[in-house]
Amino acid sequence: MDAPVPVHSFAQRWRDRREYRRPASERIDPTEFGVEILRDRDAKAFVTGHHYSGSYPAARLAVGLMRRNGIGASRLVGVCVFGVPMNERSVPRYIGVEPNNGVELSRLVLLDEVLADGESWFVARALAALRAEKPEIAGVVSYADPTERRDARGNVFKAGHIGTIYQALNFGYFGKGSPRTLLLSKDGRVVSQRALSKIRNEERGADHAARQLVEMGAPERGHGEDPRSWVERALASGAFDRLKHPGNHVYLLGLDRRSRRHVGSITRTGREGYPKEWKLAA
Repeated sequence: MDAPVPVHSFAQRWRDRREYRRPASERIDPTEFGVEILRDRDAKAFVTGHHYSGSYPAARLAVGLMRRNGIGASRLVGVCVFGVPMNERSVPRYIGVEPNNGVELSRLVLLDEVLADGESWFVARALAALRAEKPEIAGVVSYADPTERRDARGNVFKAGHIGTIYQALNFGYFGKGSPRTLLLSKDGRVVSQRALSKIRNEERGADHAARQLVEMGAPERGHGEDPRSWVERALASGAFDRLKHPGNHVYLLGLDRRSRRHVGSITRTGREGYPKEWKLAA
C-alpha cells in the first residue's frame, strides 16, 4: 500500500444551510471584493439563513465580505463573527488576558460563489478590522471541528476539519480540546449544554433556548411543568442522539506583544506542529 500524502482538496461553503465545496486551487480576483463592519441584525440574518447550525453567537464584531457588481453597488457574500467565547476561562487560559480582552472566531460563513482562497483573504481583512474597531481585544481563539456530521438519513452535511484556514494565517496550534459527548438533533445540530442550563435554572434567555429545543425535535413543555423535569423528559424522548467527540483543534492568535508571547509559549507552529489531513496515494 502506498504511503499517505497530505491533501487539502476543498474549501467549504454554505448556502441555505447546505454545504458546498470549492476546489482548493481556485483564486479570487481581489478587486471584486471588499469588507464592511455589519450591523448585528444583518449579520444574524445572513448567518442563520446559510450556516448549517441555523444559530448566531453572542457577537462582539461582525465583518461582511462584500462583492462588487461593477456599477458602484455591492452585496453580502460572507460573514465573519468574532464572538464571546462559550467558556469564559478560554481567553485567560489561551491568550493570557482578562475574558473581555479576547474573542472567539465564532462563525465564518461564505456563499458557494466565493472561490477557495477568498476565505483566507477575507479572514485576514476581518482580523485587521477587529484590530481597528476593537483595540482592546488582545487575541483570538478559534476551533476546528474534526468530526463530520450526518443527518438522520446518514447524509454528510458538515465535513470534519483540521483548521487549514488558521494554518494559512499563521495561528498558533495548541492541540485538541477535551473529548466529550455531543447531544445532536436528528438533523445534526448540536444542543448547547449552556442552553440546557439556562432552561433548567430559568436564567435569562431560557425562553429562547426552550423554543430552539422544541424546534430541534423536543416535545412541548407541559403547562406548569418543572423546567428541569421537562429537559430530562426531552432528552429521554428519542429526539436526540449522542456522539462521542475527540475534541476540537484549538488555534490561537495574539494581537499584541504580551498575548503573542503567551500564545507562543503554549503553542506549536509551522508545518511539523500543525495537524495534517491525509489520503492514500493512488
